[in-house]
Amino acid sequence: MVFLDQGLRLLFGPPPSPHRASPAASVEDVPLEPAARDTAGCLMRVNHSGEVCAQALYQGQALTARAREMRESLERSAQEENDHLAWTAERVRELGAHTSYLNPLWYAGSLAIGAAAGLAGDRWSLGFLAETERQVVEHLQGHLVRLPPKDLKSRAIVEQMRDDEGRHATVALEAGAAELPAPVKALMRLSARTMTTTAYWV
Repeated sequence: MVFLDQGLRLLFGPPPSPHRASPAASVEDVPLEPAARDTAGCLMRVNHSGEVCAQALYQGQALTARAREMRESLERSAQEENDHLAWTAERVRELGAHTSYLNPLWYAGSLAIGAAAGLAGDRWSLGFLAETERQVVEHLQGHLVRLPPKDLKSRAIVEQMRDDEGRHATVALEAGAAELPAPVKALMRLSARTMTTTAYWV
């Protein structure tokens, strides 16, 4: 019931309150040309959907984790992802864009994937987490290339998210994450590409 409540609040409630101030809070909001503003809005919508997926993945993994320490570690990481969720939601609004209409679908799918990873065992769950975060870092680095150069606020958010995700991957590896088979990594990339491509437009 706790996870159902968390999911409903995330998808249909007000944006969560972050524990950390947004990296963009002290950055000047430079006016953008309409085309640049639209591009930034679409990219930040994708990043917001990614954070919806991250919340669901962590919740699914925590639900099926065997060790108490594993559940607590996942819950701590989910709190940091909560900051990302709040920051991206705020930036999407500032850019005059909307969050993805398909977020409930992304959430449900990611929750199921996270639960399945947890059922495979804590080492495999950590391996899934580490690989997910590695791929997210690559994705965010690509967004830093695509974001309009003048959009310093979005860039500040994405840079902090990239650093946080990289640290999550390192923590998972140090905790004993198993190396995932190449076909699983490829399937993860395909799934992520489907979500990011669709969320860019919808």
